[in-house]
Amino acid sequence: MLHIVNSSHTQTSALASCLRLAQPGATLLLIEDAIYAATTGAGMADAMKGFKVCVLQPDVEARGMAGRLIDGLSAVDYAGFVDLVVEHPNSQTWL
Repeated sequence: MLHIVNSSHTQTSALASCLRLAQPGATLLLIEDAIYAATTGAGMADAMKGFKVCVLQPDVEARGMAGRLIDGLSAVDYAGFVDLVVEHPNSQTWL
């Protein structure tokens, strides 16, 4: 399953809820303000043990966070986002 989170971990509990409820082996995609969690840690080290964690590169660049991501995350462009959606027949967006 693909889990898409778009809210900052400092503004909502969407990321925390996703990490608590998602099944191991799922893919987590951080977009929009959720990419800030990929720069601070915010539980990402633990998340990467059970999930494939990706960030949307254009959102990283738009927020000036390029070069500040924690190690082990995968960056995808818009085509990569589409590939993830196609690869995972089920997706959940966390608002």
